Amino acid sequence: MSDHATDAATETFVAYRNLLFTVAYEMLGSAADAEDVLQETWLRWVEVDTERVHDQRAYLVRITTRQALNRLRALTRRREAYVGPWLPEPMLTAPDVAEDVELAESVSMALMLVLETLSPTERAVFVLREVFDVGYDEIAAAVDKSPAAVRQIAHRARRHVDARRPREVVSQSVTRAALESFRRALDTGDLQGMLDVLAPDVVLLSDGGGVRQAARRPVVGADKVARFIVGGTARTVATITGEPTVVNGNPALVLRLDGEIDGVMAIRVEEGRITGLYYVRNPEKLTRVQSETPLTLR
Repeated sequence: MSDHATDAATETFVAYRNLLFTVAYEMLGSAADAEDVLQETWLRWVEVDTERVHDQRAYLVRITTRQALNRLRALTRRREAYVGPWLPEPMLTAPDVAEDVELAESVSMALMLVLETLSPTERAVFVLREVFDVGYDEIAAAVDKSPAAVRQIAHRARRHVDARRPREVVSQSVTRAALESFRRALDTGDLQGMLDVLAPDVVLLSDGGGVRQAARRPVVGADKVARFIVGGTARTVATITGEPTVVNGNPALVLRLDGEIDGVMAIRVEEGRITGLYYVRNPEKLTRVQSETPLTLR
């Protein structure tokens, strides 16, 4: 490839990089793996005669999807041996992500966990169709299925996700209010204050990856969750602080012990109360947060 062609290929790739990263991240739940997929996509893209490519965006999405599918199938086997609950890698996101309601929901911890229950092909089809509104013919080319088969897969995946996703789209202000009540209760050790903001059937998932201490199983119910959190902080000698931020397009907390990042707490809110708590402590998943560089996903 000539220098001019390489420059043109680079310019096109950079223009769509945020889109490609988001496609890979929503399929994989891991920013590190998404970056690897982008590297593989780039290596294949520079070998293409781009002047013969009619729709370069669609072509790049196709390469990214195929590479992400290959990696997802390998990751699925690895996650079966994961120690304790597996949670997506949290990412600091720019304000424009939160303003895009559909995008913010699609990268939220709650929905990313729902996507984990789909097969790799179902997940690819759902992400491409429901999040990015890619046409059935383009998706068919990306996942190596017929358009008719893709329509059936899309319908099945949508029905599966709709049955498990949050029942309502909650505004950022309502989520921030619930998170602030949670933070105050955490800072003061207020058990009743914690109980007041938690839904009766709240579920806490904590991901230490076998490296950091975390609950090996989900903690279920407001009383158990509140006592687990308040009791745990009471036994901690270090000073605990909760720093409001935006993670995966939604309000969250960066929790610090004596100023050092301990983890990220994301929440799911329904009817003004917290129904899901997602605490990521695995150090390998906190590098994006430590970098303090918010991402733009489109």
